[in-house]
Amino acid sequence: MKYYLIAGERSGDFHASHLMRELRQQDSEAEFRGWGGDMMQAEGGTLVHHYQEMAIMGFWEAATSVLKFRGYLKECQRDIQAYQPDVVILVDYAGFNLRVAKFAKAAGLKVFYYISPKIWAWNQGRVHQVKALVDKMFVILPFEKEFYQRFGYEVDYIGNPTVDAIADHPVTTDFYQRNNLDPQKPIIAVLPGSRKQEIEEMLYEMLAILPPFLDYQFVVAGVTNLDRSYYANFERNNVRILFDQTYDLLGHAQAALVTSGTATLETALFSVPQVVCYRTSAVSYAIGKAVIKVPYISLVNLIAGKEIVKELIQGEFNSRNLVTELKKITADEAFIAEQKAGYAELQEKLGRNKAAQKAAELMVGYLRK
Repeated sequence: MKYYLIAGERSGDFHASHLMRELRQQDSEAEFRGWGGDMMQAEGGTLVHHYQEMAIMGFWEAATSVLKFRGYLKECQRDIQAYQPDVVILVDYAGFNLRVAKFAKAAGLKVFYYISPKIWAWNQGRVHQVKALVDKMFVILPFEKEFYQRFGYEVDYIGNPTVDAIADHPVTTDFYQRNNLDPQKPIIAVLPGSRKQEIEEMLYEMLAILPPFLDYQFVVAGVTNLDRSYYANFERNNVRILFDQTYDLLGHAQAALVTSGTATLETALFSVPQVVCYRTSAVSYAIGKAVIKVPYISLVNLIAGKEIVKELIQGEFNSRNLVTELKKITADEAFIAEQKAGYAELQEKLGRNKAAQKAAELMVGYLRK
């Protein structure tokens, strides 16, 4: 069968690539085409556009890029029409993908959604649009199934693919030696995100707090989808940049500063104490504050339904608060133990379900009916 997948950011590329691998196990004739990244391409997918070209952060930034997005949308529609896939599989990325869903449904194509858009956080009225346009929804957060049920829409909860990815990640024994790190200095991991715009918002502030933590080495998780020379602006004494080694880094870190997103959950699953950070433009923040309907921004707190990790958002994200919170997660043993106990509860809630495999089995089963 022919599968057309659309992922608009790095985490979507990661999860879509794992899904593609499992789809091939279920369907030896599988062909893949779509919009995504290097990992999807490595799994044999033909890329129309790389997600980097569409990476926009914030409500205001998206609004001011509307002409660019409209052009991409029309190109995507023409490409789907020409390819005539058996199914269009959308991965998160609601603003673009729900418009694609509308087109694909009108064209008589099957539409599956892998990893629900976060409509439960804002604009919950979109659930009616999802019901009308999406044939099958596959969700990865436990509370999402209950959310959709409130609107009379049955979805498949498949478990969380991040849990599987971390459980399957091999433990490295030569991390310090391989990366020329000091084995006598504990590591503070810095995860500033994967989009240039969010890195610029976050990383300077994250690295402005070095003096009180000279006994530690700060290691920044860089991504190779950005030019390596870009990160040179951030290198200094006691700061190292490592590329595409996030899981190995978290496996050796004592604490972490993390930009809100999937990385907060990854950090929790490695049981690394963390401070969650987020800042965007003033206009985007004002719009977001008005429309977002959930009490937290980190996946850790959202899944737990309570505050496990401290969130420093917008004005609260400053050097003074960062120092205060980082001292708690590096030196306050009681605070660290409490956060790790919260992590244990989180892991129990998520379980281990082999999410990509389960999704692939269900998808191929639905398509062959």
